[in-house]
Amino acid sequence: MILITGPFFVQIFRGLAYIHTVPRVCHRDLKPQNLLVDPLTHQVKLCDFGSAKVLVKGEANISYICSRFYRAPELIFGATEYTTSIDIWSAGCVLAELLLGQPLFSGENAVDQLVEIIKVLGTPTREEIRCMNPNYTDFRFPQIKAHPWHKVFHKRMPPEAIDLASRLLQYSPSLRCTALEACAHPFFDELREPNARLPNGRLLPPLFNFKQELNGASPELVNKLIPDHVKRQMGLNFMHLAGT
Repeated sequence: MILITGPFFVQIFRGLAYIHTVPRVCHRDLKPQNLLVDPLTHQVKLCDFGSAKVLVKGEANISYICSRFYRAPELIFGATEYTTSIDIWSAGCVLAELLLGQPLFSGENAVDQLVEIIKVLGTPTREEIRCMNPNYTDFRFPQIKAHPWHKVFHKRMPPEAIDLASRLLQYSPSLRCTALEACAHPFFDELREPNARLPNGRLLPPLFNFKQELNGASPELVNKLIPDHVKRQMGLNFMHLAGT
């Protein structure tokens, strides 16, 4: 499974890491239709930046943004000061959809979308609602327990895939992993093997030629992101990256 889905998602997260850290742009409409995939090489490109915006701290943004099935809960709660973590939620929805074969949260309207999220994540606590939108005052929700993640997916699903989905799909935006942290997740470890190949036998697309998206990353994270065999190929260039 990882050799089929993994290359796609490493590139999706790398693309998000780049736009989030270099131009500091939030895509705000990440969904399968906005991902271009080459079926032969498995290369992926983010597309349709018509809803994208540079998010400025303290500056209000519209909350009615992003296609419904991939809309982060803070947007449904009416937040106008949100972060690029709304893209991370959307990426988690896309990952879950690929693993399940259908959308995870498929509400018919905004309220129903929230209901679908609550069915899986459980009723958000007051603290979680505060983290999503501190100005939200209506706390009347039925108390529903979270559905265990291992029961959301089928029994043969790799635990690493389930763990990654759970780290992306968190109510509190600050608890969602960053795009670079997602790239370093154990779910992608098999792709870091020297002899890893696509199911069709071709070489993997370039996955580890990190550049500006590493700006501000800790040396520990950089070390996780780049496999040893790639470090040896990069030589001194890696030492330069690790120092950024």
